Amino acid sequence: MNFTRWSARLPGTQRRAAARTDTALSPDRRADGSVPAARAEQLTDEDPPAPDVPGVDELPVRDVLDRVPALVALLHGPEHRLAYVNDAYVSAFGRRDLGARAREALPELDEPGLFPLLDQVQRSGRPRTLKSRKAPDGRSYTFTCTPVIETGDEGRDGRGGRDDRGVLVFATDVTDHAEAAGRLRASERSQRETAVTLQRSLLPQKLEEPDDLRVAATYHPGGTEAAVGGDWYDVITLGGGRTALVIGDVMGRGVRAAAVMGQLRTAVRAYARLDLPPHEVLQLLDGLAAEIDANQIATCVYAIHDPNEGRLVYASAGHLPILVRDENGSVQRADEPTGPPLGTGGWLHTSGSIALPPGSTAVLYTDGLVERRDEDLDEGIAALERALSGAGGTPQVVCDRLIRSAGVTPDHDDDVAVLVLQHPARRGAEAELFRNAALELLGGVEAAPRARAFASGVLTSWRFPTDLHDLGVLATSELVANSLQHGIPPMRLRLRRTDRRLIIEVTDGDDHLPRRRRAEPGDESGRGIAIVATIATNWGSRRTPGGGKAVWCEFVLQKP
Repeated sequence: MNFTRWSARLPGTQRRAAARTDTALSPDRRADGSVPAARAEQLTDEDPPAPDVPGVDELPVRDVLDRVPALVALLHGPEHRLAYVNDAYVSAFGRRDLGARAREALPELDEPGLFPLLDQVQRSGRPRTLKSRKAPDGRSYTFTCTPVIETGDEGRDGRGGRDDRGVLVFATDVTDHAEAAGRLRASERSQRETAVTLQRSLLPQKLEEPDDLRVAATYHPGGTEAAVGGDWYDVITLGGGRTALVIGDVMGRGVRAAAVMGQLRTAVRAYARLDLPPHEVLQLLDGLAAEIDANQIATCVYAIHDPNEGRLVYASAGHLPILVRDENGSVQRADEPTGPPLGTGGWLHTSGSIALPPGSTAVLYTDGLVERRDEDLDEGIAALERALSGAGGTPQVVCDRLIRSAGVTPDHDDDVAVLVLQHPARRGAEAELFRNAALELLGGVEAAPRARAFASGVLTSWRFPTDLHDLGVLATSELVANSLQHGIPPMRLRLRRTDRRLIIEVTDGDDHLPRRRRAEPGDESGRGIAIVATIATNWGSRRTPGGGKAVWCEFVLQKP
């Protein structure tokens, strides 16, 4: 193969050729200092003559290409006919017929997708590279395709047509690098899967299902690195028909953030069992967060839904506002009150409330859903409001729609947690399973008989079986008697039924909470709460926001 008729147009070759021409034409420039001193200052009459080393231009090109370890092939013309392959190429893929078209002669270039690239290089006259592509021999190569032009009498200006253009294919074996990169990617995937598993294990595996709410939640880990985040959510049934909902975000990423998140979530569940107002729960969490790690802060919203009130009572520690959508699609933002994040200390949190009537949907979320580097946070919240306004369906459907509208993808750069709750508007037969009845207790000796008669009539109208009817009347009698003896007006009896349980609650103006204790044989009192705890499925007490307390018990209904 005669390579003297070909010229590869590589970057910088024209500059180097011009430099060689200038040197050859102007040997006398050494005296005027226009040649670099390094070429002239050391030459003296006493220096030995330089060894006879041939210049690069004098080396046979074919001998050079035959000896390089990389795979080299030369293709000519628009049909890419094979003009040359070097020894390394023959060793890798066997001998090839010169003059044949590349698609028949070099089928091994098809799998890496090189044939479309050859056409691009020939049309554009610019080199192209495909990095780390696997060939049929199982090894990985980086292919560089460089345009070459046949230099004849008509083409010495270096500009030829398609017919006299060729492509030099240069393939470097990068199998070791590709395998090392593959092992690294596999290791990173394994570490990320482990990290995400850790994160998800710290979140609730299954959400509790309140009687009066429908809930759904979703969590999307951010980025592709192994670091986990500190987003969390939870749903906690408090008893007496009330439900606590919480969402939070520990600042930063990594196992430490996830560990702090796990401790805060556990603490929230413990404090929730005390049935405290939201601001008191956050006050306790604030002190705990400072003890866990003084350098780690977290945001959190803690809310309580009471079906008797039709509102969400909440407190926020530096977290984003709750959004509530009514039946007509109007969205309201719960902005106030908001305190500083947990772990900062020195702040008295307060509780606020927002209406959650039947048919409405509330959304709690972390900043990964609405925060973007190129836009203001308020714009992200406003976009979420618009998406929520048009998002109907079940809570899970709303979750999915909000995630899609925010453009959250698997490579999203921040963790995203979303908690959606709906207060359904029940009608028809379903509404018959959710009933309320209340009686104001004026005190006096007639209060207890009136309460028993009221409870008996209500439970009969709700068509409870005889045994549950009798247990309900007995529990009502004991709770009312306890309130009459130890409480102060105003007093109120409330009965509520859901599709799963019967709830009996008595409120009064005294904030001293009762406790279960063992009554001695000679004691004339102290057995009421013990009786209620024995016959009921569950019981509890809490202080009410306006002062006073509520004592309740509940009976789980048997499924028909």
